[in-house]
Amino acid sequence: MAHAAVKGQQKGQQPNVIIIYADDLGYGDISCNGATRVKTPHVDQLASEGIRFTNGHATAATCTPSRYSILTGEYAWRKKGTNILPGNAALIVPTDRTTLGKVFQRAGYRTACIGKWHLGLGTQGEPDWNGEIKPGPLETGFDYAFFFPATADRVPTVYVENHRVVALDPKDTIQVNYQHKIGSEPTGKENPELLKMHSTPGQGHNQTIVNGIGRIGWMTGGQRARWTDESLAGDFVDQAQHFIEEHRRQPFFLYLALSDIHVPRMPGTRFKGKSELGYRGDVIMQLDWSVGEIMKTLDYLGIAKNTIVIFSSDNGPVLDDGYLDGAVAQQNGHQPAGVMRGGKYSILEGGTRVPFIVHWPGTVKPGVSGALVSQADLLASFAAMLRQPLSESDAPDSWNILGTLLGKSQQGRSSYVEQANTLALVKGDWKYIAPQRGPKLFDAVNIESGLDTVPQLYNLKTDLGEKNNVAAAHPEMVKEMSAMLENIRSSGRSR
Repeated sequence: MAHAAVKGQQKGQQPNVIIIYADDLGYGDISCNGATRVKTPHVDQLASEGIRFTNGHATAATCTPSRYSILTGEYAWRKKGTNILPGNAALIVPTDRTTLGKVFQRAGYRTACIGKWHLGLGTQGEPDWNGEIKPGPLETGFDYAFFFPATADRVPTVYVENHRVVALDPKDTIQVNYQHKIGSEPTGKENPELLKMHSTPGQGHNQTIVNGIGRIGWMTGGQRARWTDESLAGDFVDQAQHFIEEHRRQPFFLYLALSDIHVPRMPGTRFKGKSELGYRGDVIMQLDWSVGEIMKTLDYLGIAKNTIVIFSSDNGPVLDDGYLDGAVAQQNGHQPAGVMRGGKYSILEGGTRVPFIVHWPGTVKPGVSGALVSQADLLASFAAMLRQPLSESDAPDSWNILGTLLGKSQQGRSSYVEQANTLALVKGDWKYIAPQRGPKLFDAVNIESGLDTVPQLYNLKTDLGEKNNVAAAHPEMVKEMSAMLENIRSSGRSR
């Protein structure tokens, strides 16, 4: 890559946009947000050259609903069936909806979805893994797609390119089942001696073994098509680089949803043992490498100055999410959510407040912003930038905060709804958590739920750790925010 920069795009051309979406990366998992036990130089550089938002959010504390919201601009809790999906679920994004991808398509962009999908495929029942797999990304705003269907810990462990499984041998057909065992392949439960990484007892990651790791669900067939965990990051980066290079002379939108740092955390061999934090630290380093590779490609092609890169994560962090991978044993004082309580699955701030960086050299002035911003706002904000009108029913919870994202304003959203096992409303410095029965601690993952049968009210400005519930001292504020949340819920929109 030491050659002179290849001639890139024309002056005055609409900027390219790349969203690099990490998986389960906590606010405190990157060094520019305070991590000291693991280094993330490429993400840090992105932050130092762009805007690092300290109050940036995913819409939910788990993956599927956050992904639904970033693409549709709608809170996922408005739609049934948007919780964490099994690997064989039907598509949950309506194909007639305006999506982030469609906004870019209408503006003349080439669009691609590369990485983790996890929004379902096909219409009803099982997708046809051995034939055409649709509808999916291509029907919801992307010209090109290279992805795996759900999560790395769920079968089928194959790549899909556009509508077909990559490298499938037609004589070795794929079958998937989430109800009961099929075929005679070894499982983590029956054949623990075949595992290179063991699952946490009672968490269900002990079904069909692929690449020495037990998965959720059972599959048979597709032997040639199965990926290895160690190559996931490299394969996705590779596909992204191909797409960028191919479309360097026209505006493009790339949604790059990386698998890191979701379980099973099995990094490429060159990253194994590189951190002090076990495999979880190693895959943070691998994620950082992925970011660096994308940025190098933009520099090499001479298009970095005309490319907006947004880096964020789909929800907060979790240490033990089903595998004994050293994340707990080798935590070494690392605080994945920083000073915040909660994490993945939790209604506390650690659940949705995530890394959020916007980088556009020469246009966005470097800085740090405390403005309240959400991934759901990308749709309305880019629609405004590209002068693409939205109808009344489009993106009902997406706010046009383009000026904030580009650093021209310190004003973000005035309010925001966070989703986990209950809903919370953030308004200014205040956060209200709606009462909900449930465990105080999610034992399996050792994360505080934030659930309580009484209303909770926190002043996030003075109490980011949500340690002091001041609801009793501010009954009027509780009443006002409870009514406002109900209104957002019943009106069908917040935009």
